[in-house]
Amino acid sequence: MNYDAYVAAFNQGNDEELVETWFAPDCVMYSSSRVSRGREELLAFLHWAHDGVREIVRPRLVMQQEDRLFVDVDMDFICTEPRPDFPFAPLMPGDILTVRFFVTYKLDEQGRIAELCSMTWPAEQGVLKAPMLSGHAGGRAAYQAYAAAFSDGDMERAGRYYTDDCTLRLPTAPLMVGKQAICDFYGTMFRSVREHLTIHSLVIDDKGIAVDCTSTFTAQVDAPDFVVAPLRKGESVSVRVFVVYGLRNGQISTIDVARASTPEG
Repeated sequence: MNYDAYVAAFNQGNDEELVETWFAPDCVMYSSSRVSRGREELLAFLHWAHDGVREIVRPRLVMQQEDRLFVDVDMDFICTEPRPDFPFAPLMPGDILTVRFFVTYKLDEQGRIAELCSMTWPAEQGVLKAPMLSGHAGGRAAYQAYAAAFSDGDMERAGRYYTDDCTLRLPTAPLMVGKQAICDFYGTMFRSVREHLTIHSLVIDDKGIAVDCTSTFTAQVDAPDFVVAPLRKGESVSVRVFVVYGLRNGQISTIDVARASTPEG
C-alpha cells in the first residue's frame, strides 16, 4: 500500500472515491464509539462525520510490516457549517480542531484496507499544529472555513486568521491597520449589512492567496448610506471582487480588494 497516495486521496475530500478505491468490500472499521462493517456503512459514517467538516490527515509516523500498518497521525477537522454534535467538540464555521490518532490497518491480498482500528487522545492534546492557511490541502480547506465564518458575521472566529498587524485595503474605505481595527470595522458593518462570500476560484500557496469571488451584501436594517449602494431592510446587492491576501506564518497579514464589476441588485 502506498500510504502517501492514500493520504493524498483522503485529503481530496471525495469519500465515495476513497472508499471505492482504498477499502475492501467487506472492510470493517473499529473505533471507541462504533463499528462500521462494509463499504456502505463506512461511507455512511464518513458522510456524517464530514458533513460541514473537512478532515485532513497529517501523518507523524508510518510503519509497515507485510500486511499491517501502524500510523501515528494528527487529524485536522476544519469546519464550514455548524456542527454542535461533532464527537470531539462542538464546532462552528472557522474552527480548526486537531486530534491525535493511533491507527492500525490490515490489508487484503490486493493491498486494500480490510480492517481499520483507531484510538484517540482528547482534542488538542499532544498534537502538532499546522499553519492555518497554506498550500497544503488543509490550508486550502481552512480558507473556506475562514470565508464561512466571515459570511456568518463571526469576526471572533474570522479574526483568528489575521496577524495582529494585518492591513486591509478596500476600494471605498481608508487603509485599516491591525486585526482589531478590521474586526471592529466589520463588526459594526454587520450589525446593519451582512456580507456573504461566494468563491468562484482560489489560488493559494504558503505565501499568499488570490480569490475571485462575489460579495453579496444584505441589509439587516435600512441602510440608506451604505457605501456600495443604498439598501432597505432585506434588500441585497452583489459585486464581483478580486481579493489578494498576503500570508505570514499561516495567517493573513495583508488584504487587498479590487472590484471586478459594478454592483447589481
